[in-house]
Amino acid sequence: MSFSIGSVSKDEHDELVTSYAALILHDAEKEITVDAINALITASGNEVAPYWASLFAGLMGKFTVEEMLLSGGVGGGGGGGGGGAAAAAEEEEEEEEEEEEELDMGGGGGLFGDDDGEGGGDY
Repeated sequence: MSFSIGSVSKDEHDELVTSYAALILHDAEKEITVDAINALITASGNEVAPYWASLFAGLMGKFTVEEMLLSGGVGGGGGGGGGGAAAAAEEEEEEEEEEEEELDMGGGGGLFGDDDGEGGGDY
């Protein structure tokens, strides 16, 4: 299986090139700045949208490369992963409440042709 950077969209290309530049700078123990990323991208013969270098430089100011690699990504999204047992118990409790509500609904109140709500009617 091979990968060609030419087979990806422009945004994917820009993100990959900028990611590689940031990783190269990190491996070379250089500071990951907008200027350093742009210089490396230019030296590689690539061009990316202007915001990519500042985006990555900003991320590197908040997170280390190790944190980003070990986290599987640093995106917006859904909170922490803890509390699974509590969430499962809460979900089970909600299901029980829903079942009780369904049981308490009673008959159709004569809606389908008879007074106790059973049988009859068009359905």
